Amino acid sequence: MNFDFSNPYASARIPLFARNVVSTSHPLAAQAGLRMLLRGGNAVDAAVAAAAAITICEPVSCGLGSDAFCILWDGKELHGLNASGRAPQTWTPEYFKQKYGADAKNPPTRGFDSITVPGAVASWVALSERFGKLPFGELMQPAIEIAERGYLVPPVVQQKWAAATDELRSLPGFAQSFLPRGRAPQVGELFQFPAAAKALRAIGASQGAAFYGGEIAHAIERFSSQHGGSVTAADFAAYRPEWVQTISQSYRGYTLHEIPPNGQGIAALIALGILGQFDVAALAVDGVDSQHLQVEAMKLAFADVYRYVADPSSMDVTPAQMLDPSYLVSRARLIDMRKAQNFGAGNPVKGGTIYLSTADESGMMVSFIQSNYMGFGSGCVEPSFGISLQNRGHSFSLDANALNPANLVAPGKRPFHTIIPAFLTKDGKPQMSYGVMGANMQPQGHMQTLVRMLDYGQNPQAACDAPRWRYHEGMELNVEPAMNAATVQGLRERGHVIADIGGTGNSYQDFGAGQFIWRMGDPSREGYLAASDPRRDGQAVGF
Repeated sequence: MNFDFSNPYASARIPLFARNVVSTSHPLAAQAGLRMLLRGGNAVDAAVAAAAAITICEPVSCGLGSDAFCILWDGKELHGLNASGRAPQTWTPEYFKQKYGADAKNPPTRGFDSITVPGAVASWVALSERFGKLPFGELMQPAIEIAERGYLVPPVVQQKWAAATDELRSLPGFAQSFLPRGRAPQVGELFQFPAAAKALRAIGASQGAAFYGGEIAHAIERFSSQHGGSVTAADFAAYRPEWVQTISQSYRGYTLHEIPPNGQGIAALIALGILGQFDVAALAVDGVDSQHLQVEAMKLAFADVYRYVADPSSMDVTPAQMLDPSYLVSRARLIDMRKAQNFGAGNPVKGGTIYLSTADESGMMVSFIQSNYMGFGSGCVEPSFGISLQNRGHSFSLDANALNPANLVAPGKRPFHTIIPAFLTKDGKPQMSYGVMGANMQPQGHMQTLVRMLDYGQNPQAACDAPRWRYHEGMELNVEPAMNAATVQGLRERGHVIADIGGTGNSYQDFGAGQFIWRMGDPSREGYLAASDPRRDGQAVGF
């Protein structure tokens, strides 16, 4: 790919070129990963160290009670890891309806009845055991040091912290852990998290066993029981992450890989399969035709994803059916270039988050994502170990007659999931590990940035910097303030309802943030090009 390196967008970032790279949404996490590479570790060691560190540096997005997914190239082949959480054994529709009323449609947004068994720590252990070079306990050291000594809170993290405080301050353990002065930290103010350091030491010393059935799991069970929850240490002990084969879609001579359901990565694949029926490159990159076409393709993808995607054991269609080329051709024919539409699901049957990426000169590349969901997740923080717990259980349905009955809650089941890592190959060889954070913005970001790179030749940093849109539902669309005014007006004229989000200060939150590592050639010679999104406090580092 011959990229255009004249970036037409305002940016505080320039591409990084190096043979060993770590790109994350917080500089201290990037440096934690870099420390492992400098010690002789590989890209997996760097990813695990960075993932552990960012639970401390960016608690507004993830914690030790997060879920995670990973796609990695080990130097020879591609591997996928699903470390999303499973429902406690007590969870049934009746359990929730007895507690929250017969009309309840979903588990609650916050609190203990929104928490599934978190999988992030299990993902670190699984990755380290199978592919790492350094001792697992060593990978926890940078995070332990940051938690004990503290760090000065950066601007974007502080904004999200302050925004969450009013809603979450009364939830169990939240104020004790995250409001040490009775409020969110100020920009540049020291935050220390000794309880999480204690947990990280136990996790490192036990290869994760303390978390899954050991002392941490029992502490969470006690904490849950005290506050009306039902998750147990036995639920934790039974948890295992799952190695999976990726699903993929070819586009412009490259192949995009995603983790299969229960995640929403298939939405990006569906959208690209639809866009493949059009000559996108013939349309102006930031013009209304290109943006309208991409929006409509994404809307078609979401219509099917929200109808069908759930834990694979419950789905009544397969990813292969949803990605069938003839089906995608039929979906593409529904697009009207003159007007926006509110699409329903088709029939494919025949008959909140942190993302990081690492790569090393041996050729190993890691695409990794972990999240609490909705910022701080459930808002519940086990205080003795500082375990900030996700709220992924909220994504289950309690209604067998809902739009997607396959997502009905059940014991040990995984809910529909938003976080998705991505990986690009060409001719069966690795090309780019990347991801874009932000709930349903993630597949939209995967598609928008990839179209910019592959159809328009924009380099990864420019594709990352470019203004984005975000589809919600119906005809509603958000656009970043930097988007071309004529394009925005053209979208309105075609029927898109442009909803105001209140100015540029919300861009980091509403339009996602990405990290990109593009392989430039032989990793031991040419190395990689890395980009980090200016919508976060992040950084790409390397040597």
